[in-house]
Amino acid sequence: MKLLYWLDEWLTLSDNEKQAKLPTSSGDLLGDVYVKYHFVDLNKPLLFTFSPAGTDVQERDLNEDFAPWGYHLAQKQNVNIIAFQHLGKSNWFRNRNLIFFIEQLSTLLSPFETKLGYGLSRGGFAVGAFAKLLKLDKVLLFHPVSTKNKLIAPWDDRSSTDIAQQYDWQGDYHDLDLGDAEGYIIYDPTNRIDRLHAKRYKQLTHLRVFGMGHGTHTTYLNKFGFYKQVAVDFIANQQIDIAQFRLQTKTLRLKEDYYKKLNKANANSPHRQALLSTAHTILIDEKAAHVQEHQEKIDIQPLIDVAIKHQDENPNDAIKLLEVAQQLAPDDPLVEHKLRQLE
Repeated sequence: MKLLYWLDEWLTLSDNEKQAKLPTSSGDLLGDVYVKYHFVDLNKPLLFTFSPAGTDVQERDLNEDFAPWGYHLAQKQNVNIIAFQHLGKSNWFRNRNLIFFIEQLSTLLSPFETKLGYGLSRGGFAVGAFAKLLKLDKVLLFHPVSTKNKLIAPWDDRSSTDIAQQYDWQGDYHDLDLGDAEGYIIYDPTNRIDRLHAKRYKQLTHLRVFGMGHGTHTTYLNKFGFYKQVAVDFIANQQIDIAQFRLQTKTLRLKEDYYKKLNKANANSPHRQALLSTAHTILIDEKAAHVQEHQEKIDIQPLIDVAIKHQDENPNDAIKLLEVAQQLAPDDPLVEHKLRQLE
């Protein structure tokens, strides 16, 4: 466990000596979890990430250049990072070697004043479960699972719940325990199980995104840069600009391509298709209102002025400009009058 030994020795140094030892990076294999760390600056936040489902990494895939989920993102933001990557498909960070490592690690991080946690789904579970132990200040969670303990969450009837029963859901760190951490939880309220898990994170700010779904949706949201944009904002500022977030999600959800891709991704899941249909229906009226709102704000007068100025020399171009103006403001009487004149 190179990291524990390195930190133990590092803590004996003065602040100046600690800083002089940075940057440093390395990795450790902890049973069925690989951890990689990169420390750059004592004055920067320390980010913890835990990998989500779908990152099916095997031990044979590990090498010096391997980067766990979230590792490169932290490097680009120039913050300190400890990234945990689960190995195999069904892995809920319940390995005793890992838990012992995190317990020891938590006692060696006092030089870092700000500690952040970031995770999606299964990774969100781990952030929530270890948040108090790691003394996290702020967390960012996307549709996390709060636990797979059937007594606590009997309504979580996903197939992953049955598979997860091979692990201990009675011992330490099997359920969310945020301690004093604040932050954000982002999820799709039309997904019943996600909504019920999210309700258990009472101390976090809830941000709801209709149609975001769970699981395979993440691949397509990544193509829109959704997760990255929110995470970068969180890492840089330790908070999310909620007004900007709502504008971003509204713009995303009003793209028909968003729903087309999500529907394609879930073609074999009637349940998810139904959720997407519900979300899409809810947003139809919102989209119409959104378009109307923007039409009302558009000033078409410059188009009319240019069209009138050039109507004698280039009547066809003037007509095209007025047709554009009419699309933006269908009920404008002046545009309609000028079009009748020119046509």
